[in-house]
Amino acid sequence: MNHPADFYKLQIEIHTEVLQKVRRKLVVSSSIRLVVFLIACFGVYFFFGNTKVVIAIIVLTITAFVYLVSKHSALQYQRDLENALIAQNETELEVLNRAFHHLPSGEKYKDPLHCYSQDIDLFGRGSFFQYLNRTALESGSDFLAKIFTENKIDAIPKKQQAITELAEMPKWRQQFSAIASLVKIEVSATEVTDWLKNYKAFVPKWIKTVSLVFSVISVTLIVLNFLDLVSGYAVAGWFFLGLAISGSYLKKVNDLSSHTSKIQSTFEQFYKLIKEIEHEEFSSELLSKKRNLVVNSEKKASSVLKKFAKHLDALDQRSNMLIGVIANGFMLRDLLQSYNIEQWILEHNASVSVWFDAITFFDAYNSLGNFAFNHPDYVFPKINDDIPVLKVKGAGHPLLKEATMVRNDFQINSEEFFIVTGANMAGKSTFLRTVSLQIVMGNLGLPVCAEKAQYNPIKLITSMRTTDSLTDDESYFFSELKRLKFIVDEIKSDRYFIILDEILKGTNSTDKAIGSRKFVEKLVASNSTGIIATHDLSLCAAADELPEVKNYFFDARIENDELIFDYTFKPGICQNMNASFLLKKMQIVD
Repeated sequence: MNHPADFYKLQIEIHTEVLQKVRRKLVVSSSIRLVVFLIACFGVYFFFGNTKVVIAIIVLTITAFVYLVSKHSALQYQRDLENALIAQNETELEVLNRAFHHLPSGEKYKDPLHCYSQDIDLFGRGSFFQYLNRTALESGSDFLAKIFTENKIDAIPKKQQAITELAEMPKWRQQFSAIASLVKIEVSATEVTDWLKNYKAFVPKWIKTVSLVFSVISVTLIVLNFLDLVSGYAVAGWFFLGLAISGSYLKKVNDLSSHTSKIQSTFEQFYKLIKEIEHEEFSSELLSKKRNLVVNSEKKASSVLKKFAKHLDALDQRSNMLIGVIANGFMLRDLLQSYNIEQWILEHNASVSVWFDAITFFDAYNSLGNFAFNHPDYVFPKINDDIPVLKVKGAGHPLLKEATMVRNDFQINSEEFFIVTGANMAGKSTFLRTVSLQIVMGNLGLPVCAEKAQYNPIKLITSMRTTDSLTDDESYFFSELKRLKFIVDEIKSDRYFIILDEILKGTNSTDKAIGSRKFVEKLVASNSTGIIATHDLSLCAAADELPEVKNYFFDARIENDELIFDYTFKPGICQNMNASFLLKKMQIVD
């Protein structure tokens, strides 16, 4: 397999070439419209005295312009799509070089009360979410954040298969995301589906027949007038009758139009997204199941949505003076288009949420597939029910640069606890977040940053970044106690991997040592599994009395008056602390 960067560079070249061709076509298209307009002006000027010929020229010109504008709009859409595809590939090249802080950070998904998201840089600037997320829709971003935090351990092999399949479909993923990026959403998908479900129809059922008859009579009167067989007064009278009928429903049509104008772009793009799903065959069970929600119907969902998009567009054209007045007077057009919209809602509103959910799912899962594609050297953990909860060779943190990353091997068995000591900046916190992400990524079905990995799925719970709460008038220590109480309550009802960083930081050393030891004993007695990082070496004595507890450390040494870290995870207890050395080195103390 070629390196992802080579793929992205090639795609930029291909789409740039296509974009140039489209731009040339747009210039030609604009020129043709100008020529048609000039010819029409000349025709009107030349036949100015002949009313019937002038009217014919105007009608033909309008018809030609409608066709040409439609073609021009299609070219503009293709141009925008190519620009979106180029931008995608440029973004991927930046992210491969770890330049991703300009992407959506997911700040709004931060939750200090969540089991782990606050502690492991899952959301916010420089977070794993910011690094991985490529969703184009807000609903997709929300769904991606949801699966990041749901802490579920079911169906992991199925998730792995789905992500593997999407990873091997980079062109399809990019096409889907490019189309989704062009969706202009004024209201959320939830608001759209709620509005459709609660919509109350107002157009009488007879309007479809009446509109047809009215239009036939209008055309007949116009033709007869053109042939001097009917007076203009009769045509005008019929026209004002049509306006009167349309005007009696004006307020309700205006209200409908104000709603549909906000969702028009959504449906125009969503039917194209559904079409992408319909046209692709998936082999993995999870993707096939989602696709079947779209295709298992008498009519193609894309065709149904496209039809609705056309109805919405047709009603939106009422703002055009020609259509809004003349077509209403002669054809009762507003009422007919409103009727079409209402009939579609009546027939299909229950299916819309299902189709939207499928689009949301693929938008979110494309980010997971993209992540796997960008990291061909990562491995999918082998899922097992053996004693090791995690057995990893060459584990690293996915946000660290490959060239400078120090990888570690470790194995932690079920109902074991590691106590990790080490000097400041030696790598304890990075290791804790590495292990945490191994678990979160494993549960998501993602490949992990490792050479080999075995995993017995388990839920994660952490306490690493407790802060005091000025809003709730809580001290740091009380906030930490609440967090520890939360952990104790959670592990009563489920199996968790617990990661703690320097527990009971808010109290004195003696009290901290006693309390920490008792808390470790309680965790061990609960048959939980986990890692505790600490500077308190006295806590390491627990390993002498509790066979479930093992000591590991990260070392630091001083060579040539410089502090050296190897960031290597080792069995044993750290003997070298560095606070005093750093105070002197930075000339804070003598």
